[in-house]
Amino acid sequence: MAEVLISPGVLARENDQSFLQAQPIQAGAAIVGPTVKGPVGIPTLVTTYSDYQNVFGTVVESGSAEYTYFTSVSAYNYFQQGGDSLLVTRVVSGSYTSATSTTIANEDTENAFTLKTLSEGVIMNSSGSEGNNNTLTNGTRDNVRWEIISPNTSSGTFSLLIRRGNDASNNKTILETWANVSLDPNSNDYIEKVIGNSKQTVTEDNGEYYVKNEGSYLNRSRYVYVDSVNSPTLNYFDNNGDAKTAFTSSIPVATSGTFGSATGTDFTTANSPALFNELISNDNTQGFDSDALASPDNGSYAVAFSLLANKDDYQYNLITAPGLIKGFLNATGELTTMVNNSQNRGDNLSIIDLVKWGENLSLVTGGAAAIDSSYAATYWPWLQTIDPDTNKTIWVPASTMIPGVYAFNDRAGEPWFAPAGLNRGGLSTVLRAERKLTNGNRNDLYTANVNPIATFPNTGVVVFGQKTLQKKASAMDRVNVRRLLIALKSFISQVADNLVFEQNTIATRNNFLGQVNPYMESVQQRQGLYAFKVVMDDSNNTPDVIDRNQLVGQIYVQPTKTAEFIYLDFNILPTGATFPS
Repeated sequence: MAEVLISPGVLARENDQSFLQAQPIQAGAAIVGPTVKGPVGIPTLVTTYSDYQNVFGTVVESGSAEYTYFTSVSAYNYFQQGGDSLLVTRVVSGSYTSATSTTIANEDTENAFTLKTLSEGVIMNSSGSEGNNNTLTNGTRDNVRWEIISPNTSSGTFSLLIRRGNDASNNKTILETWANVSLDPNSNDYIEKVIGNSKQTVTEDNGEYYVKNEGSYLNRSRYVYVDSVNSPTLNYFDNNGDAKTAFTSSIPVATSGTFGSATGTDFTTANSPALFNELISNDNTQGFDSDALASPDNGSYAVAFSLLANKDDYQYNLITAPGLIKGFLNATGELTTMVNNSQNRGDNLSIIDLVKWGENLSLVTGGAAAIDSSYAATYWPWLQTIDPDTNKTIWVPASTMIPGVYAFNDRAGEPWFAPAGLNRGGLSTVLRAERKLTNGNRNDLYTANVNPIATFPNTGVVVFGQKTLQKKASAMDRVNVRRLLIALKSFISQVADNLVFEQNTIATRNNFLGQVNPYMESVQQRQGLYAFKVVMDDSNNTPDVIDRNQLVGQIYVQPTKTAEFIYLDFNILPTGATFPS
């Protein structure tokens, strides 16, 4: 269609202004803590509680009883309340390695290829004696075994099953099926391409930690990766399309096997019996002691927080470490690092616990007085809930349940709404609070910037505060305002990222304004702002600024405040009096 008129006439043109405004990348919560299994020290994204269980396990045995880590309880409640993505980092004490597959034999009685588990620690060792129906003595619901089926020398393919460690030959629990894979590196079905051969390790460089990636193909399996192919069948077929006789004996035979040789004993064994729930102490919290906490190994809390400080690699809007209590195990330094990370990143909020179960109110308020940050918040008292894996009633610190409250708040409202009150602060999975707070108790806690968890008749247990731990009175001493600024900065930063190295011209500035202003208007319409103004023009981008290769924008906002203190004046008037207008 012509876009200009050469001779007299009328040209009808279209200007499509109906493009939908891009929304910011959504980030979920992050949890740091011990788990039954899983990759050590590697922040790993899960999207459902079932996904979490597959990667990080269910219950841990200690002292002839089964327990569930706070990490798991928190993950369960987060997804129950509408959370959609969770970044989990497993912490341990000591050195851990993966389990290796037993010989996957071919007709030449050689090991055709080797698998390793993504999860680390001795819990992954399923190797050992077999009982009836091919059951494994060391097989558990948390480790795995392998099986080769349908080997076909004509096509050069076979299928690999990853089975749960505690199944039986007459009642198999198949976790993954990799059908018609090949040992031919030139085939699209090459086993390393299909399953993956990547290994991730936490590595230190001059005091800084990062995740080192090794391998050519990303892992598609949630349980194993291909460590090596020992009998590759390069170009399996000859020019006539027939299998080369030199390779047919390389195809693995139909058989099954296990995994073994993993190292890293769970610290619940080393510090046995481990103490869980309300019994955790300064010397033993879920099996961790002071030495374990101070361990310099790559699975420690300190290393986990160092990794999660990387804003480019890991996105989250909330972080907790349930079980890591201020003052416990000399953990104040780790919690301080977590809060400092939140403040330095500027895109998330740290939720921390101040005291163990059974402590008095003065210790809570005293602990809060030592922290001053708008990027941290704390809640009290402890809460009783149902263990999702053992179905027992257990006591947990408040930080275990708060991610679920935030998830529900964001699903029912917006991040800049207060995650508190009867509408969005209800704790539906909580049975009762450790202590029923009086109005005076709540006043003392709120004055000290501790968010009280109240119990009301016919309503239940409710978060009834939304203060940050900032001491100075300002808009930033409220959670909803802090989270509003986090949301705004996140979106505007994403817009600005696309302008780096672009021409510093009016067109670039208008591009920025054309994306930011509509988003700010939408936040205002959704009750996040009273008013706003975005300036990026000649007034703040002078020739001197441009010559320094800078592009400057200024955003002015008036955050919406919440109604926390409602005064209702009942005026009793005599009969016949006139009501004021």
